[in-house]
Amino acid sequence: MTGFLLEYLPILLFTGIAVVMSVALIVVAFVVAENRPDPEKLSAYECGFPAFDDSRMQFDVRFYLVAILFIIFDLEVAFLFPWAISLGDVGLYGFWSMIVFLAVLTIGFAYEWKKGALEWE
Repeated sequence: MTGFLLEYLPILLFTGIAVVMSVALIVVAFVVAENRPDPEKLSAYECGFPAFDDSRMQFDVRFYLVAILFIIFDLEVAFLFPWAISLGDVGLYGFWSMIVFLAVLTIGFAYEWKKGALEWE
């Protein structure tokens, strides 16, 4: 049993050192850092919008559109990596199913490009 616990000793030491260093760095930052707040530093910042305005104001829908497009094409890459790693195991069916997936995404990308969704004015 002690031999089994000794295998975990490096992990426990590493975790302890990481916790001690993290706490020490945070304490040093609070002690050494200058604290001169002004109204501009304390004000909220919301993606380029005025901080204190009507919460029901209208703003451009392109913010949402860019976020959705980023998520869609970020997920494409997230699916591509595991597929590329296991390409030898999935066979011909896995290859062609991924080609269809990429074709659908490419058609969607071409449609967005044609509609001007990627242009910022």
